[in-house]
Amino acid sequence: QVRLVESGRGSVHPGGSLRLSCAASGFTFSTYAMSWYRQAPGKERELVAGIGRAGGSANYRASVSGRFTISREDGKNTVYLQMNSLKPEDTAVYYCNAENFRSRNTYWGQGTQVTVSS
Repeated sequence: QVRLVESGRGSVHPGGSLRLSCAASGFTFSTYAMSWYRQAPGKERELVAGIGRAGGSANYRASVSGRFTISREDGKNTVYLQMNSLKPEDTAVYYCNAENFRSRNTYWGQGTQVTVSS
């Protein structure tokens, strides 16, 4: 059974930091590109950051570049999103995504809430 379980939800003040984790199981984690998406109320889901398979490069949406860092630890089947200098506009539900471009399999986590407010 495929599972992506996010953790690290929280509420912080502007300028604060949070670290999200996504633990994967039920598929060969190292063969999947991993990404974080987010969806704010009334808005469409958007890609925040992605990282390729083992040793792959990372990419970020412009609004988080320099503040967020995505990383993966294949030995633990886990992907992380370190979020620094958080802004109110970062408030959203954050989703973990796994995608294998060869098989076209894609999986989603259940989402975790991040709230940035003063």
